[in-house]
Amino acid sequence: MMHMHKLLYSALCCLLFSFVLGQEVVQGQLDRHPQPSSSHSHPSHFRPSKLFVFGDSYADTGNTNKSQFSWKYPYGITFPGKPSGRFSSGRVLTDFVAKFIGVRSPIPYRRWKYGIPLLSLRYGMNFAYGGTGVFDSVFAGPNMTTQIDSFEFLFKDNVFIARDLESSVSLVTVAGNDYNTFIVRNGSAQGWQSLITAVVNQITIDLRRIHGLGVKRVAVTAIEPFGRLPFFQLATASFRQCNETLNSLMRFHNLLLHQAVAKLNKETKDSPFVILDLYASFMSALNNQGSIKFVNPLKHFCIGISREYVCGTEDESGAKKYTICEDPESAFFFDIAHPTQNGWRAVYSALQATLRQLLY
Repeated sequence: MMHMHKLLYSALCCLLFSFVLGQEVVQGQLDRHPQPSSSHSHPSHFRPSKLFVFGDSYADTGNTNKSQFSWKYPYGITFPGKPSGRFSSGRVLTDFVAKFIGVRSPIPYRRWKYGIPLLSLRYGMNFAYGGTGVFDSVFAGPNMTTQIDSFEFLFKDNVFIARDLESSVSLVTVAGNDYNTFIVRNGSAQGWQSLITAVVNQITIDLRRIHGLGVKRVAVTAIEPFGRLPFFQLATASFRQCNETLNSLMRFHNLLLHQAVAKLNKETKDSPFVILDLYASFMSALNNQGSIKFVNPLKHFCIGISREYVCGTEDESGAKKYTICEDPESAFFFDIAHPTQNGWRAVYSALQATLRQLLY
């Protein structure tokens, strides 16, 4: 992980000098941003009983193996008071979405493999795995296709039945690690447009497949503003003026995603797909536009003592190679890429209007 952090730092610096993408072209496309389809109505209230989750560390509640930093102090310091596999001080997006639709946060798939009572499956299942992407990433773990394969296997094996899926919602959080992987492996922005197109095309296939298995509503996240994440700020402290360049790439991803989801909704009779705009909700929280305020939104709670270390790192003697602030919930970011529980609460607050679309 420390080696990965060095690679990411070097590659991000290279990115600033090699990126060539016409800002006017992207902005012009954004100005023609498609609006969500309103051709279908939802006359009856929908009451989900299960939540099925796919994706990465923004949704993972304990699927990674226990060598990951999410299983080390100070992760989980707010909730449940100890590391639980969540990449945060406490609850993550999955927990807030589950609360919104009225179910408990579903158990991680990892626990199913170790044997648990069937009663524990009553709220669905979480297949999200920190570090993974739409495609294989530099982090080991099941990509989206493999996660959906696991879900389909449980359905075919009658662990879940059609009735379960008819009253279910799915949360999908992906793509950040696909772009991280490209940066690490290439150190350049050349090929980004074709990469973004490939990623969104695969997301479209994945969304159609999840709904095709019988899931009633599917929420997928738009990608967050990379240029405001602490790992990017840390790696390019002297080049803050270039952050907007990276953000424009993420807006291009979101533009294509909106177009793809609008097309998917036109293909179905009940417009089952909803986009949770992490870009806008992160920006709202980081600009202190919501009810939850942060003194220094870009300062993260847990930071390595140097660029060679990340949150949770210890040396051979057990000495901590990171420092933490006094109050984790005073910060939006917990570590170099993930919000605190309070950060996610601020994001959730900004997303509630969109989340209501899942219930109709």
